[in-house]
Amino acid sequence: MDIIQAIIIGIVQGLTEFLPVSSSAHLVFTPYLLGTESSMAFDTLLHIGTLVAVVVYFWNDIVHMFKSFISSLADLTRGQFRESLREDQFKKLAWMVLIGTIPAGLVGVLFKDFFEGLFTNIPAVGVFLIITGFLLYGSEMISRKTPDKAGLKEMSIKNGLIIGVAQACAIAPGISRSGATISTGLFLGIERELAARFSFLLSIPAILGAALVQIKDISTIFDVTTTVTVAGFIAAAISSYLAIKLMLKLISERDLLIFAYYCWIVGPLAIIIYFFFM
Repeated sequence: MDIIQAIIIGIVQGLTEFLPVSSSAHLVFTPYLLGTESSMAFDTLLHIGTLVAVVVYFWNDIVHMFKSFISSLADLTRGQFRESLREDQFKKLAWMVLIGTIPAGLVGVLFKDFFEGLFTNIPAVGVFLIITGFLLYGSEMISRKTPDKAGLKEMSIKNGLIIGVAQACAIAPGISRSGATISTGLFLGIERELAARFSFLLSIPAILGAALVQIKDISTIFDVTTTVTVAGFIAAAISSYLAIKLMLKLISERDLLIFAYYCWIVGPLAIIIYFFFM
């Protein structure tokens, strides 16, 4: 892999991590189209680039959530936990992110080898992309019929757990993490921008966990191609930041149908190319 290929893959990863079209699927397709090979370690490094972007973008929220979470631990000992969650949105948000992370953590640990095997199964990735399209389309139809959307005050810890289960399903390549979590939020009647915001915050521990699992492999790639990997990392971070801004704007002002149509085009196309041209 040369530096240009690494930058292209990094840009694709960064954009598709937060746009609901499955970054994992594109990390399967893009190296093949460029005539190169990627690795799980390099892919994880690109994910760390997206982690940097989302942390920078939501830095103020993260700081408030951390402080509120520490404060909520004291509320537990005083028997004021429920009341404090109702009064402080950042306490509630912190606990929803924490609990929503559990399903993906369990699935990642228990079924890691199975899902890693799917990254070489292009027909399966294509099918999962088609499923992502249906999730996006269905959630938009439901959202349009739900005039009164739930804000953070109306969200429950149970909502956070359900969205976390959707994130766990997105470990499969082709099921978009942001698409699954945002769509689930819309199915639950949550405000559109809040659904996206929670999805992005929920990605932080998920990406961090994946990086920790692959940390040994990540250290080895720097010995050979430091310039290439750093270029990919920077490209992923910058494009991710722009994708977050774009997604929050799109979900507030427009709908997600264009991404559903995209998944319905790319998914079948990948299957056709695999069976007839590979």
